[in-house]
Amino acid sequence: MNHNLVRPANTAEFPTRERVFITERVNDPAIPDVSLADARVEAGVTTELHRLDVNEYYVIQSGSGLMEVGDGEPFEIERGDTVVIPAGVSQRITNTGDADLRMQCICIPRFTPDGYEALEKK
Repeated sequence: MNHNLVRPANTAEFPTRERVFITERVNDPAIPDVSLADARVEAGVTTELHRLDVNEYYVIQSGSGLMEVGDGEPFEIERGDTVVIPAGVSQRITNTGDADLRMQCICIPRFTPDGYEALEKK
């Protein structure tokens, strides 16, 4: 056993209630300080308004969209941008393009599902 290696249990993309498709790259209790996931938002989709109990960073890989963070004005995002989302602040993203919006999601410390709070009424 190599103690310097952590292999993800599952690398398959999966849909979330947030209307995002996620592929987890790093999310393991053995590495509590950070998690990393690839996210994909389909064209025309707005993700669920929510907040996390961790700091999150979106690194936009491809596509374009409109980002909402807290009570601030929505702002345009595109490939190469990094969006900073402090812990406890509401957020959602809209894919305004014709193709998938793809981004890496970095959470510090590590994301766990119990730290997700939905803010939309069903």
